[in-house]
Amino acid sequence: MLQYRYDGSFEGLLTAVFEAYRRREFPEQICSEEEASLGLFTEPVVITTDPAKAERVYRSIGERISPQALHHVTYAFLSELPGREDAVLGYLRLGWQVGSAVDACLTEDAVAEVHRLSAKVRHERHRLLGLIRFRLLPGDVYYAPVSPDHQVVALLAPHFAERLADQRWVIHDLKRGLAVMYTARKWIVTDIGGTPWGGADLSVQVVAEDEALFQQLWQGYFTNIAVEGRTNRKLQRRCMPKRYWPYLIEKVNS
Repeated sequence: MLQYRYDGSFEGLLTAVFEAYRRREFPEQICSEEEASLGLFTEPVVITTDPAKAERVYRSIGERISPQALHHVTYAFLSELPGREDAVLGYLRLGWQVGSAVDACLTEDAVAEVHRLSAKVRHERHRLLGLIRFRLLPGDVYYAPVSPDHQVVALLAPHFAERLADQRWVIHDLKRGLAVMYTARKWIVTDIGGTPWGGADLSVQVVAEDEALFQQLWQGYFTNIAVEGRTNRKLQRRCMPKRYWPYLIEKVNS
């Protein structure tokens, strides 16, 4: 079994796709070096990331297939779910044959899988737009910890850069140690580790002077606005899954 191994980056995956076409060989598996396992009949090939090759593939997807295909491929990669690389390669091989019609080929396994992974990332991004809770820390920095299932923090940045354009803020992915940091002019994605700012325990995090009062007011509003006889816990958990509760100010003690 021919197995391509790459560094786990999006550029690395696109480089692997480039190399598959350049060498006129299509691997049975593409996986990151961390996820790779060596079987008895596995023939591993290490792919070195090349930004120029990755850029050529990136442009080709948008121009020769469609911008929507580029969207699906990017989101599928950010799902971080097993097998995403093989699905992306199969999707692109078909896409370069049929062009923008690839997204209508839902009976093809690779197309269906890329759409499924893309939808998972899209849904989580949409959900987190309503579940991000910022805390004002000393130094006038708004900080929001999250631990999403997929790598979506960079996808959240454009929305909050527009909504909070005159503020400094950080959205911190604790699971991956990544953060989007906005300086009131531009945002960047950077590695800052997996420990929350202001203390490891979010329930006793050091916050700005007025922030504790605002948190108490918000918690009181959340508790008192509810009509006890109409409480629907099942619906609440569906719209606001419990895995997000540790990062929601109104649910921190639930």
